[in-house]
Amino acid sequence: MRKLLIGLVVTVTALAIGIIGADFGAAIYAEFRWARSVRAANDLPFDPWVGVLGFPFITQATGRRFKEVEIRAGGVDHPVVGKVSLEATLHSVDLTETSWLITPQAALPVGRLESRIIVDSTHVGRFMGVKDLLVEAPPKETNDATGGTTESGISEGKGLVFTGTPTAAGFDKRVSVSVDLSTPEDDDTTLVLTATDVLTGAGTADEPVPDDKKAAVLAAFGTKMPGMKLPFAIKPTTEGARGSDIIIEGITTGVTVDLDAFRQR
Repeated sequence: MRKLLIGLVVTVTALAIGIIGADFGAAIYAEFRWARSVRAANDLPFDPWVGVLGFPFITQATGRRFKEVEIRAGGVDHPVVGKVSLEATLHSVDLTETSWLITPQAALPVGRLESRIIVDSTHVGRFMGVKDLLVEAPPKETNDATGGTTESGISEGKGLVFTGTPTAAGFDKRVSVSVDLSTPEDDDTTLVLTATDVLTGAGTADEPVPDDKKAAVLAAFGTKMPGMKLPFAIKPTTEGARGSDIIIEGITTGVTVDLDAFRQR
């Protein structure tokens, strides 16, 4: 009897491992097809990272609906700042009219779409002429349970701390300034960076700026960054920081997205 029970346990365990392995294998293949299709549809020089989230995968595929799909492409060429990262999170993806093995021509109804364009501090600094720029979230950031003011961890866009050497202002010391981010209502693809004050004290460069240099220093940290087009042409709803990156995010619901609109030109 004992041998029979051991044999049964081993059989059931092997079957469970086989089912889980098959599920993961199908998910990995689906993600590979998504990545190749996104690459082909958007003329990317590499496969983006794609994750089909939720377990089990097979029940999602047979049910013709993915719970959540994430697409991330880093180091994408950008005509204004050089390089950007693009991200999209698709919730409740309807596969009724398409295969779960997504093709480049796919048009996908999505329950909720989160879209992000990301510029790291190195490329922000090069664009504004502050080559040693460091970007930080507001020092008194009020975080929710996810670690930021949005679900994806993005800080608010007011009072970011920019630290760097504003050589264009004739000032050769590292300073910290408070910077606000915004997008104009009449041009939501341009990010406006407005420097409001020089910061000193803990957590800053702690370098005072003489009154006769202050206006020039603030001007060196202020700029307009055009061409900030979010994946799938979503209108931005949030500007802020995550780590040392500047992020513009847009969130919308009840849309149909064409896969070739991930990278906007």
